[in-house]
Amino acid sequence: MLQIAFIRENQEKVINALAKRNMDAKSIVEEVVQLDEKRRATQVELDGILSESNKLSKDIGELMKSGEKSKAAILKEKTVLLKEKSKKLAENADVLATSLLEKLYTLPNLPADIVPVGKTPEENLNVFEEGEIPVLHEGAQPHWELVKKYDIIDFELGVKITGAGFPVYKGKGAKLQRALINYFLDKNTAAGYNEVQVPHMVNEASAYGTGQLPDKEGQMYHDKTDDLYLIPTAEVPVTNLFRDVILNENELPVLTTAYTPCFRREAGSYGAHVRGLNRLHQFDKVEIVRVEHPDKSYEALDGMVEHVKSILQELKLPYRILRLCGGDMGFTSALTYDFEVFSTAQDRWLEISSVSNFETFQANRLKLRFKDKDGKNQLAHTLNGSALALPRVLAGILENYQTPEGIVIPEVLRSYCGFDIIN
Repeated sequence: MLQIAFIRENQEKVINALAKRNMDAKSIVEEVVQLDEKRRATQVELDGILSESNKLSKDIGELMKSGEKSKAAILKEKTVLLKEKSKKLAENADVLATSLLEKLYTLPNLPADIVPVGKTPEENLNVFEEGEIPVLHEGAQPHWELVKKYDIIDFELGVKITGAGFPVYKGKGAKLQRALINYFLDKNTAAGYNEVQVPHMVNEASAYGTGQLPDKEGQMYHDKTDDLYLIPTAEVPVTNLFRDVILNENELPVLTTAYTPCFRREAGSYGAHVRGLNRLHQFDKVEIVRVEHPDKSYEALDGMVEHVKSILQELKLPYRILRLCGGDMGFTSALTYDFEVFSTAQDRWLEISSVSNFETFQANRLKLRFKDKDGKNQLAHTLNGSALALPRVLAGILENYQTPEGIVIPEVLRSYCGFDIIN
């Protein structure tokens, strides 16, 4: 959530920055500023009445002590009127504060200066590419055919148990999945991230804290009885570990990693682009989250990008990194880098990770602060990234490592799997 003081003092800058997201924010920014002015004026009036009421109470006490009961009675009548007025003003202030908050929730984060202008994914900027695209043998197949051939993932059994988008991993497929999770966690913890296990359901406050609500309400599975949401990513519970927390500056940065299943309702359209593992309702992901000093968050973002690069280099998968344009960035992000792995069998790039800096956007919602050297509370910066999302990484491994004899396991995973090939 954007800070109201910043919006009030930088209206044109906010409007121009959000234009990079292809959003005409002029009317809503003006409405936000007007609501804030009314709220502040109402609060000033309320504070004045409360101050006057407190003074009258003291005066009444003094009059009663001196025996001037008739004068005290006159002041008491005045305090009754002041209390009625203060009650109405307090109610009005609450209504204005709620309306202001609802409007602020509709404003996305401001893009960083280096975010490219653009409306569609085709306008994202390719900033890095590495890895040799393998030449596959004749008759090479996409992963949804390979998993049938080797009986390692059963999509139809998942449909029987639950529905489309909930695959069942079997045998060496299940072991490879577990190997990837353990490998990613080991890489993250070796890089200084503290591993945690978190709930897979969150309350409404947590969903608002990281910006899933109200922006992505339709994409989340919701249990109405207990008002809980299945998590779409570990980012939500992990970042909310720090909700309403004030850290000391010397505690920064805080690095955390977690493995969770993730649940998303928006499985999308039909066709090859969403077949097999390309898009699921339930999938596994290992996440990294950082809480950083504002002066160091972009250096930290670069470090996260290098960390994900090191994983893909060890997996020896061809990949590229895109800096997302304003029209393709997530609601809460100030700057996002997407990692994509090349699937040779599908002849297309598959997104496998997003690494983002949210600056103070989430921290403002979370009330996540740190005490600086002067003893003042400042909003921290939050960052997160996939390290990594499993389905498309697995799809890339199955397709790029296939041979006529079977699917060769990447060398770095063999000790985790306990086997060298799926055949």
